[in-house]
Amino acid sequence: MVAPFLPDDEKLIAVREALPALGAGIYLNTGGVGPLPAETAAAMAELVEYELRTGRSHADYWEGFLERMGEARGAVAAVIGADVGQIALVHSTSQAMNAAVWSVDIRPGDRLVTTQAEHPGALGPVHTAAARFGAEVAIADVGLGGDDEATLAAFDAAITDRTRLVALSHVLFTSGGRLPITEIAELAHRRGARVIVDGAQAVGAIPVSVAELGVDFYALPGQKWLLGPEGTGALWCDPATVAASHLSNGNWFTHEQLTPTDALPWTDARRFDDTGHYRPGVTGLARSCGWLSMYVGLPWIHDRGRTVARLAADRLAAISGVELLTPRDRMATLVTFRIGGWRQDEALEEIAGRTFAIARTIPDLDAIRLSVGFFTTADEIERVAGTVELLAAHTPDSLPKRQRLAILGQGDR
Repeated sequence: MVAPFLPDDEKLIAVREALPALGAGIYLNTGGVGPLPAETAAAMAELVEYELRTGRSHADYWEGFLERMGEARGAVAAVIGADVGQIALVHSTSQAMNAAVWSVDIRPGDRLVTTQAEHPGALGPVHTAAARFGAEVAIADVGLGGDDEATLAAFDAAITDRTRLVALSHVLFTSGGRLPITEIAELAHRRGARVIVDGAQAVGAIPVSVAELGVDFYALPGQKWLLGPEGTGALWCDPATVAASHLSNGNWFTHEQLTPTDALPWTDARRFDDTGHYRPGVTGLARSCGWLSMYVGLPWIHDRGRTVARLAADRLAAISGVELLTPRDRMATLVTFRIGGWRQDEALEEIAGRTFAIARTIPDLDAIRLSVGFFTTADEIERVAGTVELLAAHTPDSLPKRQRLAILGQGDR
């Protein structure tokens, strides 16, 4: 069983046993979707069985589900240093970004600022809102996210007094570079803009204290570094931002514009809650967050994840012919690189075939991305790095063929 105060070696073994998917290969794609804890799967299965055998429509079951939603809010809040009332439950980061972007009062001639390295889940809401309201989109080129001075200069040039919102990632999904969110938020607020952050590659991977970041909204997924089920996510809302505006019939109004008939059921982040939640999924999100916080321990997760990710980055950077794209001084737990002389989709296919590694490519950078988890071992990193070293020493044509198992009974015919 995983316990907070086990010695590191014993704890790693216990953690890996509690994540059965780690036995299927070298799991390096938590940035896409993380391995599900066995405890989470069991809790969800129990509810699935209940719904099958007993049904879903009894009032008592609904009341119980409201309690589960409260637990999920509290579990997410504990991870990001927030209060329960500041958390809205949604189905994805993209949905959270949409809710936040569309909460801003955007008018013709306004400016919306984002970066060239954003995920479509952030770019879509920004460009759609701009087209709908006649605003313009300005792009701050942050490169790979490794130069804070250059990043701040790019935002300083892009954010003007006409800027209404700034939407950006805490950790770039492309290179894994961490952006200086606090400084960008201070700049944006001085010029009257709201700040909306995509935390998909940050929450659960690195320490996040939303109150200290000084932003207005922070979106996060459940299925990535929080190891929850798909179809879950949350939106953190700054209380002062929520208090400044109200949502009525799909439109935002200031307090002065409201009439008594515009009364809202919630005065906190819950006004952003989505409906139609899969009840086992919400329970699973709460269970995964609780497991990470109370049993594994967030400080241990963050420390070990950072250490193993740095080990991977340093090992790959030392290989001749490999270009490390992740900025080592501004990295989280994503490691992005290229192998010279290779198309990266072909290279990843070779790596996966030789090591059973599960990773992904970043097509815009023609690069391979490894999502290094707190559960990843040094041996796994070495196995992948050794194969990368082999590929870097060859071309696709000169690479020794992989040995394949002979199948008895299938001789020449």
